[in-house]
Amino acid sequence: MLKGRHLIEPGDLTVSEIDEICSLAEQMIVDPIAFQDVCRGKILATLFFEPSTRTRLSFEAAMLHLGGTVEGFADASYTSSTKGETLSDTIRVVSSYVDVIAMRNPKEGAALLASKYSSVPIINAGDGGHSHPTQTLTDLVTIRRLLGSTEGQTIGFCGDLKFGRTVHSLVQAMCRYRDNKFVFISPKELSMPGYMIKNVLEPNNVQYVCAERLEEVIGSLDILYMTRVQKERFFVRAAERDLGESANGIYENASKKAEIYVRPCKFEADIVLSGEAVRARYKAFLNKLIGIVQQENFKNRLIV
Repeated sequence: MLKGRHLIEPGDLTVSEIDEICSLAEQMIVDPIAFQDVCRGKILATLFFEPSTRTRLSFEAAMLHLGGTVEGFADASYTSSTKGETLSDTIRVVSSYVDVIAMRNPKEGAALLASKYSSVPIINAGDGGHSHPTQTLTDLVTIRRLLGSTEGQTIGFCGDLKFGRTVHSLVQAMCRYRDNKFVFISPKELSMPGYMIKNVLEPNNVQYVCAERLEEVIGSLDILYMTRVQKERFFVRAAERDLGESANGIYENASKKAEIYVRPCKFEADIVLSGEAVRARYKAFLNKLIGIVQQENFKNRLIV
């Protein structure tokens, strides 16, 4: 289906291809053993020019679970880019060693540039604030499993909508399904960028509204999608502090009013816990939230 093709943004896939990928992912969830050898003899390169934990390790774990092998780097400071090697040079060389490349880069458009010089498929694992298509596929699988459909949903996007590449990617994908509506919740300074409205929402005639206060709109949502403040994309420290405080206030309101709060993104605190401690704290957190929901009688789902 996708052999030999690059994945730079969700628009590279048709709706039927997205649905087929999601169905395949659901099969893997049910019976992972059936797929343990499908990538045997294949090599994945993970080229991460920007820090990452979950995305990089999820790519590597997935390839290993499928019987393949992995090579690459997690820190660009240990690569020849520090000696002046260009991205195109790096891609030409690495693509001669491997079968597929997953790349993250802080610069928008880097994945598209890499695809011009690669002899193997490029998977965009995030390029600046532009796109994150594989996170979108994961989100779509989650939505399908929770709600049964990716159509006819009212979806709230909350937090940093200006720089949040996961938001941009999911909006791009969900607007291609029928009867979806969007609610964008953020401070004005972190609102959805104009190019997303002009190039994605308006051409698809998607209904959307903007809000600054979560409590004004949460009752109308089927899904609330939270994103963290992208501090690494800020250039003014004072703005970073003020906007971060504003977004954190939104998060606190969300946690008090959501039926299910699933947060697989990074924790911004200097806390080190064992696996059992993390599970215990997470369970206690969910129990507390469920109690709040039962008391407040909210019926929304919150997906992060």
